Amino acid sequence: MISRAERTVVGEWWWTVDRLLLGALAALMIIGIVLCLAASPAVAARLGIANPFHFVNRQLMFLVPALIVMLGTSFLSPRQIRRLALGLFFVFWALLCATLVVGAEVKGAHRWLNIGPISLQPSEFLKPTFVIIAAWLFSESIRRPEMPGQLIAFGLLGSVITPLVLQPDFGQTILISLVWGGLFFLAGLRIIWVVGLGGIGAAGLFLAYHTVPHVAQRIDKFMNPDAGGGSYQVEVATNGFLNGGWLGQGPGEGTFKRILPDSHTDFIFAVAGEEFGAVLCLILLSLFAFIVLRALTRALDDEDPFVRFAVAGLAMLFGLQSAINMMVNLHLMPAKGMTLPFVSYGGSSLISLAYGMGMLIALTRRRPRSATLAELERHGARMGARPPRAVLEPA
Repeated sequence: MISRAERTVVGEWWWTVDRLLLGALAALMIIGIVLCLAASPAVAARLGIANPFHFVNRQLMFLVPALIVMLGTSFLSPRQIRRLALGLFFVFWALLCATLVVGAEVKGAHRWLNIGPISLQPSEFLKPTFVIIAAWLFSESIRRPEMPGQLIAFGLLGSVITPLVLQPDFGQTILISLVWGGLFFLAGLRIIWVVGLGGIGAAGLFLAYHTVPHVAQRIDKFMNPDAGGGSYQVEVATNGFLNGGWLGQGPGEGTFKRILPDSHTDFIFAVAGEEFGAVLCLILLSLFAFIVLRALTRALDDEDPFVRFAVAGLAMLFGLQSAINMMVNLHLMPAKGMTLPFVSYGGSSLISLAYGMGMLIALTRRRPRSATLAELERHGARMGARPPRAVLEPA
C-alpha cells in the first residue's frame, strides 16, 4: 500500500487520481481483450492467417505502450498538457496532410500512413490534441475577451476538417465538429451561432450526399433497407444481437461473427451481443456512461476554465465515439467505420485513446486550491491580466 504520508511523485499521484475512473478504463481494456479473443480467430481464418490468435497477440502488444502512454500522461500538469498537445498537434496535422499524398488507399480512402512495418492513422492522434487546443482557445476567450480566441478556434476547426473531408473521412469530421460545437456552446455560444452552425452542418451533409457516392449509398440504405448497397455488415450484426438474446450463445459459440468482415474492429459490439448477450452490452454501455458522467462531474468542480473545457471536450470525444459505434452496430444510424474505445482491435485507436484518457485522468486529479490559484495567477501575470474574480474570491 502507498501511505498518504509519502511525498513521492507516485504517492501524490495515487492519492489525487480518480481511482474509480481509472478502474472503469481498466475494465474496458480487460473486456476488450476478452472480446478480441472471441472475435478475431474467425477473422484470422478468413484471411488465411495460420495463428488464430494473431490479432489477440497484436492487441496485447499494443496494450503495453498504451498503458505506458496513459499512465505517463496522467502525471502531467495542465500547463504541461497544453504544451505537449500543441507540439503533437502540428506533428500529426502534418502527417494527416501527408496521407493525401502518400497515404495507403483502403476502401477508397487515404487515411493511413505506412511507416516501415507500422500502419498509422494520424487522425486518431490528432483528435485529443485538437480538443486540448480548442479548450485552451475558448478558455482564453473568456479569461481575456480582447483575445480573438473564438475566431482562432474557427480557423483551427477548418484546418483539421479540410484534410479529413479530402481523405475522405466524414465520420471523424462529424465527430470533431460535434465536440468543437459542444465546447463552443460551453464557452457561451449565442443563439445566432447555433442557427448558423446548424445550417452549415446541414448544408455540408446535403453536399456530401449529392457529391460522394458511398455517403449517399449508406444514407439511402439506412433510410430504406430494401434500396440495396453496402449494409451487409449492419444486417449481419443485427442478426447477431437477435441470436444472442439476453445471455448470449456462450464464449466462442457465435456464428454470425464468422461472416462479419470487421467483427474484431468496428462491429465487435455485435460479437459481444451474440456471445455474451444483452447483459454484457448493458455493462459496456454503463461503463462508457460512467466514465463520461464521472469526468463531467469532476469538471464542474474545477475552478480553471481551461480544465473544465478540456475535460468536457475529452469526455464528449470519448462518449460520442462510443455512441456512434454502438448505434451503427444496432442500426440506429448509417454505417460508419469507427472503433469502440478500448474494446475494438487497432493500434492507432488504442494508443491515441490512451493518450486522450491519460490527459483526462491528469486533468481530473485533485489539486490543492492554492496550487490552482497560483497557476492561474502566474498565467494572468504573463498575459497582463488578473485571474477571474470568481476564482480569487471563494463563493
